[in-house]
Amino acid sequence: MTSVVRVEPLTTARALRGPFDYARPDGAQVGTVLEVPFGHQTLRAVVTELADRSEHDLAQPIRVLPDRVPPDLVDLALWMAREYCSTPARGLGLVLPPRGVKERTELWAHAARAPEEGERLTDNQRALLATLPRPTGKDLQALRRLEGRGLVEIAPRGVRRAPEHVAVGTRREPPALNADQAAALRRIEGARPGERLLLHGITGSGKTEVYLRAAATTLAEGRAVLVLVPEIGLTPQMVSRVVERFGDTVAVLHSQLSPGERYDEWRRLRSGEARVCVGPRSAVFAPMADLGLVVVDEEHDGSYKHEGDPRYDARLVAEHRARAHGAVLVCGSATPRPESLATLTRIRLDRRADGAPLPPVEVVDLTEAGGLLHRRTHEALVDARKAIVLLNRRGWSNFLTCRSCGHVWQCPQCDVALVLHRHDGLLACHHCGHRERIPQACTACGSVSIARHGTGTERLEAELAALDRPVFRLDAATADAARTLAAFQAAPRAVLVGTQLVAKGHDFPDVDLGVVVDADSTLRFPDFRAEERTFALVTQLAGRAGRGGRGRVLVQTIDPDAPAIAFAAQHDSDGFLRGELERRRALRYPPFSTLIRIVCSSPDAGVPLAAAQAVKDHLDGVPALGPAPLFRLRGRERAQVVVKAPDRAPAIAAVDAAVRAVAGGREHKRASFSVDVDPQ
Repeated sequence: MTSVVRVEPLTTARALRGPFDYARPDGAQVGTVLEVPFGHQTLRAVVTELADRSEHDLAQPIRVLPDRVPPDLVDLALWMAREYCSTPARGLGLVLPPRGVKERTELWAHAARAPEEGERLTDNQRALLATLPRPTGKDLQALRRLEGRGLVEIAPRGVRRAPEHVAVGTRREPPALNADQAAALRRIEGARPGERLLLHGITGSGKTEVYLRAAATTLAEGRAVLVLVPEIGLTPQMVSRVVERFGDTVAVLHSQLSPGERYDEWRRLRSGEARVCVGPRSAVFAPMADLGLVVVDEEHDGSYKHEGDPRYDARLVAEHRARAHGAVLVCGSATPRPESLATLTRIRLDRRADGAPLPPVEVVDLTEAGGLLHRRTHEALVDARKAIVLLNRRGWSNFLTCRSCGHVWQCPQCDVALVLHRHDGLLACHHCGHRERIPQACTACGSVSIARHGTGTERLEAELAALDRPVFRLDAATADAARTLAAFQAAPRAVLVGTQLVAKGHDFPDVDLGVVVDADSTLRFPDFRAEERTFALVTQLAGRAGRGGRGRVLVQTIDPDAPAIAFAAQHDSDGFLRGELERRRALRYPPFSTLIRIVCSSPDAGVPLAAAQAVKDHLDGVPALGPAPLFRLRGRERAQVVVKAPDRAPAIAAVDAAVRAVAGGREHKRASFSVDVDPQ
């Protein structure tokens, strides 16, 4: 009998490294959550190992908490801590069940025995017995009297706080598969345990139906299914189709659930009552045993990357979980990442499920335009029945200036300009959330001559209102994305305008026009993935049009010959990916290297740059760029070092050691450190 538990205390301190030994309480296993004395504190801690003996005098845990993490998720959390240069506590924090929530119960009455012949009962009592089992409700007292006679048993029963699923509607027979879909399904069903597949299918090719058929096969084999989607609020059709096909065995996990809903869904998955989980990034930590299939839909989407610590990539975490369970991994996209093409086995779907052709794409030269919309674009919008218009900038105007003195309204916490949101009467920072009222006069010189520069989705929405049809806006400021999409779908003639959210996986058969207003906004971004993102954005938006058989796409740009735009206009993903992989190989970018970004920050000027230099000095020959200053964010000065290394594991280990060494010293105690492996 092992007598020692090794635990990781749940603390944010980066310099603290466990595990720490304690006496083993009765029933404690790997994944048990304890409350332990730790120095002068009382902390929660997760058991990560059991041991026979310890070199230390052992303290007793204060108590065993009801929470428990499945052992495979403990292993996953510790792997994430290593892979993303984080701490075990921060990794474990992602896999814990919701805190402070209890099961909701209600009293139910069940028959204990049948009435004996001649036993005296009133008509009301006989009627109550005929309705069992049932909640007690307003008949509790009458049922209690029957309980006293031994006829009824009354006991609490758990009540599920079910998330508000997208309306399922009438169940339909699954559509027939075409030859390409059937071949893809056979390949997935015949995959080896742990095999990693890329389902590369053009928009509208029926990837979702292939996922559902593969899920049905997996469930029939007695194994569980995990389906990841980019953003739960923007993929109602995926959720409704999965629920429609598999009913109450589906659980949904996402951050917008109430604590009670999340707890109940977590518990249903943990117990095996639910065997299919659908959700965005955080659903990758669903407590599911014996996974047989893991699906990552729209795998190209950047929202799979987590911004907090650990800065995990849910695609890589999904791959790790699939490998640990011997499950098949299927990543699907019309515009797969070069990294996926280089590392996964590709399956092709080269035609739309309904046989319709991809819509023609016309590239419109914006150098000939006099305003935001080219004349040809405006004419197309007038003629269209339903259109989706993409402009990847929020708000009304990008920034304000004083015409008299040149003053620019900037965020007091970040070195960036404030964006005008006219509807709310505010200037807002899109980094820290700072807001202030729209100025009536210049705060520097008092002039009332204020200029607005640039156009965002809010202003474009107002301009498109002149088309005399409903205009719906979908961006990060939209309160209810699902309701907006449902209203657009129901309208006979309408325009949906928004940021890149409008290009994410929606299936509207009657959309006959897609417009990319400013394709250069992503193309000119200082990022080696700018070409990839531009190609994906144009291709995905083009895929929203013409699903009913008739459609066209207009792409406005000042550089019609840019390769990303030209390949997207030709629907040539193979040509784009071939060229992109050649470029990355020549420049040693992923997948031919690993990038790691170390950001040092402090409220004090000069501290981040010195800390970043110290980290670089500790890297022991690992190739690194910088240190370089970054713009101030949330009141903190920042500097960064970027590692660009051919070998992943040694680079991660070197960065982790360097950051721990610098963060643990007194010289740089005013600095904070964050590490981003595979930065986006």
